[in-house]
Formats: sequence, C-alpha cells, structure tokens
Amino acid sequence: MSPLILALGLLAVPSANAATIAMEDQSQLQPASHAAVSQFRPPQESELPDNAYGKLVKEGYALFVDTQRLAPKYVGNGLNCSNCHLDQGRLANSAPLWAAYPMYPAYRKKNDKVNTFAERLQGCFQFSMNGGTPPAADSSEITALSVYAYWLASKAPLGVELPGRGYPDVAQPAKGYNLAQGAQVYQEQCAVCHGGEGQGQKVGEHYVMPPLWGKDSYNWGAGMHRINTAASFIKHNMPLGKGGSLSDQQAWDVAAYVNSHERPQDPRLVDGSVEKTRVKFHANDGVNLYGQNVEGVLIGQGIR
Repeated sequence: MSPLILALGLLAVPSANAATIAMEDQSQLQPASHAAVSQFRPPQESELPDNAYGKLVKEGYALFVDTQRLAPKYVGNGLNCSNCHLDQGRLANSAPLWAAYPMYPAYRKKNDKVNTFAERLQGCFQFSMNGGTPPAADSSEITALSVYAYWLASKAPLGVELPGRGYPDVAQPAKGYNLAQGAQVYQEQCAVCHGGEGQGQKVGEHYVMPPLWGKDSYNWGAGMHRINTAASFIKHNMPLGKGGSLSDQQAWDVAAYVNSHERPQDPRLVDGSVEKTRVKFHANDGVNLYGQNVEGVLIGQGIR
C-alpha cells in the first residue's frame, strides 16, 4: 500500500456538515405519483419534425454530447454536458434534462436569486465546464441547448418534481467517509476508464473518458465538488453501465477521494483567499473539502 493511501487511512471522517442539502429551494412542489411518472418517456429522434425547430433540437443535442469540441470558447476543460447527464440527458437519476427544464424559473441558493433555465445553463459553463465567462443568455449555444432540453421535456408536466430528477440523495453513512478506502474503490472500479491519476482518456485532442481531477476537470465551484452530490451521482450511475452496484459507503468513500484532489479554482474566489471563499460559498454548501486541511495540505488552492 502506498504512503499516500496509508496517510489517507487516518481520515475516516464523519462530517460535521451532514445535514441534508436540498438541490433547489422548491420544497413546496409536490412530486407526481410514482405510477404516473413511471410511464414518462422523453420523445425519440424519429418524432422530430423536419423543420427549423427540429434542426435546432439537433444542434442542441450535438452541443450537449460534444461540448468541448463544438463550444471551445466556453469550455475550459475536457468535459461535455453528457458526462454528468448520461444517455444524452435522458437517463433518470442522472440529472435528466426532461426533469430539470419544467422546474425553471427557480430560486437557487448558489447565487441567491431566481434563475431562468438559461441562467442555469450559464452556471454549468462557468463551473462544471470551467469556461470563464459563459455564453450570453441569447447566444446560439444557450438557445440550442435550451431548445434541446425543452424538446426532451415537451411531454413532461410543468412544475412537478418528477422522480428521477437530479441525483437522488444517498445519505452519508454513519461512520462518515474514508479516503483510503475511497482510493481502493477508485483503483478497483474507476481507474480503468478515468485513469490511475484521474486524468481521463483522450483520443487525439479530445477526451472520451472525462478527467476527474486536475486542470481539465470541473472547478471548485461546480456542484460535483460536493462529496454528497458526487456520491449520489456515483451510486446511481457508476461504474458506467453498472449503476447501483456500489454500496452507499463505497460511493461516499470514492466521492471523497476524488474530491480530495486539486482542480481549477472556484471562479468566485474572494480576495485571493481560499479561507474567505470557504466561509462565503462552501462552509454551508453540502459536504466538501474546499478550504480544509487534509494531512497538512490546504485543499482548494486550485490548479492551472
């Protein structure tokens, strides 16, 4: 066992911030009955009309699955939208677009305002894609992605929180998370696709398997930096094609391990200070390691 993993073994951490974090402040909305929603299916490509609308849906789809290549001006890493929203944004429990679009406009704690769906997409570019200044709300990119999401949701009820939305919460295990155990899970279950050092896999200039940390991954402002969010995504969707095969403990351990590594800085950095940024944006944002010391190293210093 490597010295790193031995050191991480000391960090079996029961989080002090284990309270359930709502994905959005929309608790007043009532979920649809399971029977009704289990029948929901997004439309198929064969149902697209052969007109300007259908063409724009296809443009949005192309952007969604090949974002790094088709929108390089707004993507500062190696990710595509479809890396976090699987099966072209269709898969339940993988933040499907058909369950997200009907829930906007919505208040978001992240920026303390009511957001349109276009603003939500802009946030994805800024944080998950580490893209700097995002496309304008009326840009061709945001328009095409919005139209694609609308089409997927076109048969979904408006303002109803559908089962399968987001990444269903996986409660933190009673004994917290263990980074050494997470390192072991990573090597056994994740490294074959994402690389032994989280570097992902490339074909030519573009990633075909996303990097999970380092300069080409999501930044410290992305929702996936939260251990609770990453654990929920992993539990329901990973390893690819084998979602649900890991235990809750394994999902939390490996999520913590992944998010104990450096990545690009939070673009909201306050006065150049990780500590101030943690207080303002991270201290009450789920379970995360940003601004905390792990084995004497301050996490969240960023990487270029």
